[in-house]
Amino acid sequence: MIQSDTSLTPKSLQASAKKVFEASAPKILSLQKRWKESDGTPVFTIEGKYTSRGWTEWTEGFVYGSAILQYDATGDESMLQIGRDATLRRMAVHVTHIGVHDHGFNNVSTYGNLRRLLREGRLPSNEWESHFYDLALKASGAVQASRWTQLTPELGYIRSFNGPQSLFSDTIRSLRALSLAHILGHRLMGENDAKINLLHRSLQHAETTARYNVYYGKGRDTYDVPGRVVHESIFNVTDGAYRCPSTQQGYSAFTTWTRGHAWLLCGFPEQYEFLELLPESEFKDFGGKQKILDRYLEVARVTADFYLRETPTDGIPYWDTGAPGLVHLGDYLNRPADPFNEYEPVDSSAAAISAQGLLRLARILEKKGDKKAAQTYLAAGLTTARTLFSEPYLSADPNHEGLLHHTVYHRPNGWDHIPKGRKVPCGEAAMWGDYHLRELALYLLRLADGKPYLTFFGDKL
Repeated sequence: MIQSDTSLTPKSLQASAKKVFEASAPKILSLQKRWKESDGTPVFTIEGKYTSRGWTEWTEGFVYGSAILQYDATGDESMLQIGRDATLRRMAVHVTHIGVHDHGFNNVSTYGNLRRLLREGRLPSNEWESHFYDLALKASGAVQASRWTQLTPELGYIRSFNGPQSLFSDTIRSLRALSLAHILGHRLMGENDAKINLLHRSLQHAETTARYNVYYGKGRDTYDVPGRVVHESIFNVTDGAYRCPSTQQGYSAFTTWTRGHAWLLCGFPEQYEFLELLPESEFKDFGGKQKILDRYLEVARVTADFYLRETPTDGIPYWDTGAPGLVHLGDYLNRPADPFNEYEPVDSSAAAISAQGLLRLARILEKKGDKKAAQTYLAAGLTTARTLFSEPYLSADPNHEGLLHHTVYHRPNGWDHIPKGRKVPCGEAAMWGDYHLRELALYLLRLADGKPYLTFFGDKL
């Protein structure tokens, strides 16, 4: 269980967050110099060097988005040039990619961040540059929404790359693409010129995810633990019936893969922040705005409470809460995580994603007047961030291309590197972990410096 330090504030972590970007810059430049685009997309490191891994190119936006975040935090114009030029040169194929559920990861991390900076006045005003980012995000949101399985008139989801029967927890963060396209006035056009509302698809996807991928301790199955998250839900696409939980990257369908859990813990609060700014009229077909916000908050809190309860004291989770080797670690939840143990790897990337979710949830509850709960989640998020911003998680090795060490990609498939003399993966980085560590550090720096609050849509709609 996380032992939160209630004395922490964003200001107290300001220096540590700046160190993240001090360590980050040379790694971006090193990879930029070495990597050949013909080699594919950097995914994770092996012996400190980034390598590609063919599955889908879902991490490319993180590569260029990292440079954009570096500019955001430091004002380094060379980083802006890297991110902007690569977005123009490389990312158009991701805007029109019909085969994946990853538009939020690739396109919001690049076009979305650049649009946000332009709207915040951090980039020189340029009407046509603004139109370029808007058009990319409109197309991305519509293309992502077109990858759709309708279950009932009220429920449906963006299907994963596994096919029409598959709903992934990861996809909650691709709702950002639909959200941005919607506020830009866009819609998806279907057969016979059917006008498909992108916000409505986003709301249906979120409710389907909340209903089937999240557990609330209500006896849904033998393993219905409040806040448990399943990576994948499987449906009969013929009649829309739910069939079973599943997982691609977790240990089992009845345990919680912690990065899949992290996507939801981060995704629901950030969607709440977006939806609360929309007018009541947008929700008339869904029972009203308050009903939707209450549902998103319910999911955010139950997953946050699970994270606090099922994570070691320093805020770093093991890769799956039911991983079989954990039995050999004794009372592992009541001491700091051990990334060098012999039985099961930790996943620091899950911590970086979850910490942001905890902090956003804390801000939501603070605004609602629930100061006690807000302090609980704030302290847990800051405690986790403090751990991530220091060794052995923050890289101190200038020869290692990764920024955030001890991440895990696909343990069941055995894709993660196990160093010589070790029994489980450790010491390596992944592109999504590096990106989300930077995003977490930027989020805290903006709070500490009193700068505009960091959201995917900017400081205003």
